[in-house]
Amino acid sequence: MINISEVIETNKMIEQENLDVRTITMGISLLDCSDNNIDTLCNNIYNKIYKYAQNLVRTGEDISKEFGIPIVNKRISITPISLVGASACHTSADYVKIAHTLDKVANDLGVNFLGGYSAIVSKGMTHSDELLIRSIPQALAETKSICSSINVGSTKTGINMDAVKLMGEIIKQTAEQTKDNQSLGCAKLVVLCNAPDDNPFMAGAFHGVSEADAIINVGVSGPGVVKYALEQIRDADFEVLCETIKKTAFKITRVGQLVAQEASARLGVPFGIIDLSLAPTPAIGDSVADILKEIGLEQAGAPGTTAALALLNDQVKKGGVMASSYVGGLSGAFIPVSEDQGMIDAVDCGCLTIEKLEAMTCVCSVGLDMIAIPGDTPATTISGIIADEAAIGMVNQKTTAVRIIPAIGMKVGDNVEFGGLLGHAPIMPVNQFDCSRFVNRTGRIPAPIHSFKN
Repeated sequence: MINISEVIETNKMIEQENLDVRTITMGISLLDCSDNNIDTLCNNIYNKIYKYAQNLVRTGEDISKEFGIPIVNKRISITPISLVGASACHTSADYVKIAHTLDKVANDLGVNFLGGYSAIVSKGMTHSDELLIRSIPQALAETKSICSSINVGSTKTGINMDAVKLMGEIIKQTAEQTKDNQSLGCAKLVVLCNAPDDNPFMAGAFHGVSEADAIINVGVSGPGVVKYALEQIRDADFEVLCETIKKTAFKITRVGQLVAQEASARLGVPFGIIDLSLAPTPAIGDSVADILKEIGLEQAGAPGTTAALALLNDQVKKGGVMASSYVGGLSGAFIPVSEDQGMIDAVDCGCLTIEKLEAMTCVCSVGLDMIAIPGDTPATTISGIIADEAAIGMVNQKTTAVRIIPAIGMKVGDNVEFGGLLGHAPIMPVNQFDCSRFVNRTGRIPAPIHSFKN
């Protein structure tokens, strides 16, 4: 049972330390929507999503009011559309038509984002997969709420370098097609390795084929709460430091568990997972970088950053799994540059580089996230960055991702403004040496030796 002291403590975390439930995400399977006719398919998709999610936003708002817990986003994730559209889509334009249908139902329902304009191509691309991928620039340019993700590798299959090369080109095209809006389309597009089936966080969310017909996943975030807790034990030893983070993560996860159970009961949809991720926002005091500074670094990116982040990530997971039997998704510390004011400050002062961020992704829960780079960066260089990050995920048996924005018309020293939760980002320099001969090789990087476990 939750006692009165816990209630008081939770209220304090909400009112003073930026604790929130970042998202309630309803996952919906669209496998039974498939049809050979594109118009029938779009109609089936709209009707099924609307049927399950018509009360999602109102339920989230009701829970927020009744329990006094901020619930920032209400989202939907769906079966990867390359699977659903395979029979009906004969051109990329057919997939764009589905994107417009998804955008319409998302807007009609009032959700913030809808994820699952996706394909899983870690071992190879079907014709349907390639059509969807090539449709992404137009789809993201012409829609408001759609998020897209492509899984190009896994520990079991290796890395599909044909897909990696293509995604470098697609990211550049998406940047061009949305250049009048700060190349914002790229902020809704992520390339993954080892993508989880149950991730509630955008842009990488989709509803995996192993999931039930519909589920409720909840993503909780509380970097401000962790920072405040560490301020109370400043200069304590590592044992006390770790115990404090772990206990704080436990309390944060309990809040998410409460919201998830309520949402599940009220919507009549099974509870899936709690994703306990320290996902920052541009708000002051809601920063993972500030936690790293509280641990003892002058700036994020200083020597010791990777070790401090590894410690933080591990203790967050340990605290979370004690609070709920169904912790999943990504669950750990996110390091999106544009969404974390402390990370932005570290880039501005020259302490944090892409290479240091890459090292940090070896031990955190995502990858190179919301990084703005010069608009004239070659597509092959972007593909090389994706390949590096996918290799980290493949070898370390973890999820890694790249969400990178080549801001058209901008150079190092400029700043790109996205607004809202996406924040703003300084343009970061990229290694200028060429990797095109490597990227242009066709085929697949084989799975590592430790993948052969049956």
